[in-house]
Amino acid sequence: MLDLLIQNATLPDGRSAMCVAVQDGKITEVRPGMRAPARETLDAGGMLLSSPFVDAHFHMDATLSYGLPRVNQSGTLLEGIALWGELKPLLTQEALMERALAYCDWAVAKGLLAIRTHVDVCDPRLLAVEALLEVKKRVAPYLDMQLVAFPQDGVLRGPQGAQQHLDSVKRALDKGVDVVGGIPHFERTMADGALSVKLLCELAAQRGLMVDMHCDESDDPLSRHVETLAFETQRLGLQGRVTGSHLTSMHSMDNYYVGKLVALMAEAQLDVVANPLVNITLQGRHDTYPKRRGMTRVPELLAAGINVAFGHDCVMDPWYSLGCGDMLEVAHMGLHVAQMTSQAAMRQCFDAVTRNPARILGLPGYGLEAGCSADFVLLQARDPVEAIRLRATRLKVFKRGKLIAASPAANSTLHLPGRPAQTGFMN
Repeated sequence: MLDLLIQNATLPDGRSAMCVAVQDGKITEVRPGMRAPARETLDAGGMLLSSPFVDAHFHMDATLSYGLPRVNQSGTLLEGIALWGELKPLLTQEALMERALAYCDWAVAKGLLAIRTHVDVCDPRLLAVEALLEVKKRVAPYLDMQLVAFPQDGVLRGPQGAQQHLDSVKRALDKGVDVVGGIPHFERTMADGALSVKLLCELAAQRGLMVDMHCDESDDPLSRHVETLAFETQRLGLQGRVTGSHLTSMHSMDNYYVGKLVALMAEAQLDVVANPLVNITLQGRHDTYPKRRGMTRVPELLAAGINVAFGHDCVMDPWYSLGCGDMLEVAHMGLHVAQMTSQAAMRQCFDAVTRNPARILGLPGYGLEAGCSADFVLLQARDPVEAIRLRATRLKVFKRGKLIAASPAANSTLHLPGRPAQTGFMN
C-alpha cells in the first residue's frame, strides 16, 4: 500500500491529470490515471503540483532585524553595511537563532524548503556561524540549509591585517560551514579584489568545496571581478561548483565587453544568482535619469546556457525592510525587471526559483520523477505563469511525503474567461 497518492495534478512542464505515488518518502511513480490503495489519497483538482521553492541567496543571520539598532534612513547598500557593523557587537546567539527559526517557519509555509544562506564570519567570535549551524541542525527534518562563509567586510581588509578574515573563513569551514564565500568588490583595491578571488577559490579547491561570491554588486562598469572568478574556476578545475551572485555591474557594462564576458562565464560553467527585489532597490541609486534597472543581464545569460536563479537576498534587515519569504514574489519582480514577458520567459522565471537554484545547491533527489524525494508544494494555480501572477496560495506543502504546512484556498475570481474560477480547492 502506498503512503500517499496525489491524483489529478498539473505539473510545471504542462502535463495534466497526473498522479504521483509516494512510498517511504520517495516518489515511486508519476503517470496519469493511476489507481492504487494508499493510506492517504489527495485529489489536486487540476491545481499545480511543483517541486518546492529554493532560495539560492539569503542572509539568515540578519533576517528580521529591521530597526536594530536603528532604521536604514537612506535605504542604500552602504548604509546597510554600516548599520550591520553597528549591530554585530550587540548580537546574541539566542536572538540570532530566534529570528532565523521564525523565518524558517515563514519559509516552510510558503513552500520554500531549501535555502543557501551567507553568514558573516568577520566577527572573531563566529557568533552567527555557531547560531546558524545549530539552526541548520534543528530545521533539517523539514528544510535543507546550506551555509556560506561570507567575509562581509572583505577578506583582505581586516583591522589586524590581511590574514585575519581569511583565517575566519577557514575557522568557519572547520566548524562545518558548507561553501566558500567572498566579496571582491568591497576590498580596498581592484587588485585586492582579484587576489581575494584567487585565495578563496584556491581554498575551495583544497577542501573540495563549492564557491559562492558576492561579485560586482555595484553600478561601476569597471567592477569586473566575475571575469577573474571565471578564470580561477577554469584554472583550478572548479567548473560547475562556482556561483557568482548579484553581478549587477553587468547592467552598466558596454555590450562588446559583455559579449566576451558571458562566453567566458559559460565556458567556466558558472552559475549565477540575481536578486531582483534587492537589486532593483539598491542599485542605480545615484542615477538621475535615465535610471539603470539594477539587475544583471538575466535573459542574455540564460540564452548563453548559463544556469540563473533568483534569490530573495534579504527580508526585513538593514538592507531591505520588506519581504515575507515568498519566492513567487521574487520571481514576479524578476520577470518585470528583466522584461521576461514571453510565455517561455515567464516559465523560465518559475524555474529560477525552483529547479535552477536546486541545481546550484546540488540538492539530491530534487524533482517530480520516480526516485526523487517526495518534496513538493500544491499551489492554487493552473500553471507556473498563473502561480507567479497570483503569488498563488500554497495549499499544501510536503516534505518526504509528509504534510508539513497547509493554507486555506484563497477566494478569488481572477481567472481567464472560459476557465474555472479559483474559488476553492476542488475547482
